[in-house]
Amino acid sequence: MLHSTLNFKPAFCKSTVQVLLALLACSAHWAFAAIPVYGYVVKQSYPHDPQAFTQGLVFKDGVLFESTGLNGHSSIRKVQLETGKVLQKQDIDSAHFGEGIAVVGNDIIGLTWTSHIGFVFDIKTFKVKRTFNYPGEGWGLTQNGQFVFMSDGTAAIRVLHPTTLAEVRRIDVTADGAPVERLNELEWVEGEIFANVWGTDTIARIDPTSGHVVGWIDLGGLLEPRWKGIRNADVLNGIAFDAKAHRLFVTGKLWPRLFEIELVRK
Repeated sequence: MLHSTLNFKPAFCKSTVQVLLALLACSAHWAFAAIPVYGYVVKQSYPHDPQAFTQGLVFKDGVLFESTGLNGHSSIRKVQLETGKVLQKQDIDSAHFGEGIAVVGNDIIGLTWTSHIGFVFDIKTFKVKRTFNYPGEGWGLTQNGQFVFMSDGTAAIRVLHPTTLAEVRRIDVTADGAPVERLNELEWVEGEIFANVWGTDTIARIDPTSGHVVGWIDLGGLLEPRWKGIRNADVLNGIAFDAKAHRLFVTGKLWPRLFEIELVRK
């Protein structure tokens, strides 16, 4: 069993005290910000592979596409929603730590964490069609049919050309004027970018035009505490949206369950 502390990215592990202070500062800021906060109601709960260190999640044509991380355990997968069964899988070379994915046309675009290399997979065969390069780290990906959006662990979201995957511009994400760091897994949801804030149970709802956070989603308590002790379940990470049926799905790294939730204004 992979230990839960593996989610800590070395770039943020220089001091446990610093991390805790940063999280406390963010929590205090969010608590007093005049930004709407949303809770949730669980509509459905589905099985999820507890060995999957989830990095990216996409819903398309009735199935889930998922990417997993950790060197030697990274993969892209096609998963049956209702059962959690892995229908198709392509392992990624152990030299790379897999990160987020986005489905663009007939391709699956995938990032790696610190290798500075991304992969373009054929959505049917999962074979690598080509690779591309980018500076800095790769974290999360999503797309809106016009552009691809990429997070890198900072408060900036890169906007990429959908074909060349060259960077076009950046979106600086702020909440009440303060930058929101550690943006991770991304999902395009009805005109907004939803972003997991790494190391928290919070999802930021981001206006892609201004970069302003227009809502916080508090998913605290979604996974029963007992699972963290039994299976070393790790942090919340993984957002998928079924645009046709307006269903929102979330899960986490090494979580045994995937949830369909409905947002409720607090």
